[in-house]
Amino acid sequence: MRALVCKAYGPPESLVIEDLDDPVAGDGEIVVDVAAAGINFPDMLSIAGRYQVRTPPPFVPGNEAAGVVAATGDGVTRFGVGDKVIVATRGNAFAERCVAHEQTAMPLPDGLDMEQGAGFPVTYGTSYHALRQSAKLQPGETVLVLGAAGGVGVTAVEIASAMGARVIAAASSDAKLRFARDAGADETVNYSNVPLKETVKELTGGDGVDVVVDPVGGELAEQALRATGWHGRYLVIGFASGDIPKFPLNIALLKEASIIGVWWGTWAAKNPQQQVQNMLELGELIAADKIRPRVTESYALDDYVDAFKAITERRALGKVVLRMR
Repeated sequence: MRALVCKAYGPPESLVIEDLDDPVAGDGEIVVDVAAAGINFPDMLSIAGRYQVRTPPPFVPGNEAAGVVAATGDGVTRFGVGDKVIVATRGNAFAERCVAHEQTAMPLPDGLDMEQGAGFPVTYGTSYHALRQSAKLQPGETVLVLGAAGGVGVTAVEIASAMGARVIAAASSDAKLRFARDAGADETVNYSNVPLKETVKELTGGDGVDVVVDPVGGELAEQALRATGWHGRYLVIGFASGDIPKFPLNIALLKEASIIGVWWGTWAAKNPQQQVQNMLELGELIAADKIRPRVTESYALDDYVDAFKAITERRALGKVVLRMR
């Protein structure tokens, strides 16, 4: 099979396509003929050797894919050969075949094509866990989403709206904010033109927001924390800006606010049954037409450098996927 291989830490240009042996399913695992795989910001960190958990080269990156079950290991009960599935993996998704545990897989929902499915597990899984388990979001609360047109951002907008929250989307351009409004945002803030904290305070009548979803980090993080209200919850999801912020903790003290780290992959591994339930509930939201994966850029495997640039240059709206077949 053909696969995209990281042979040494570096930029996307350092990756190579190689022929590798087909993977074999272990106990509880399925082998998937991959149609498409989603690219996420953590993939950039992984190949650069900057992710929280470093995978020693050589390795095949990629953590989500959609395709058809080609083989099953012992003990697999949820899937059979020929089933169309979406899978979350611990690497190895940027290949023509990958292995996933059946507990991290779900049937491809009716109405989604393979590219939409490939862009589903990581961003929707992250945002749903963040809002449901971490923030314990309630209907009627107000959510501020930073980077609201990116992969995690736009899914957070969709899910928060579906959960009955009022959503304020923040992004760096009017085009990105139009994209967020189409996903369900009630209000928007272009933080390239107006101050974030003051604008959010105005939109909330001075009360501040209940929840902040932050996959960006950087210089806007403190403003967003200051824009929370009493007992606000600030969700630390990632640092797409490249800068890890440092907060004056007196802000949290004065608001009795909570700063909550969200690491979906590790949570899912530690809570497999809850993870399966989350995926089932997300499938119900798709069936009810309350969420819809938005794939805006699709590239053939051979064009992987251009695909990665869409992420590194922070110009992608929604999801970017690689087509394997």
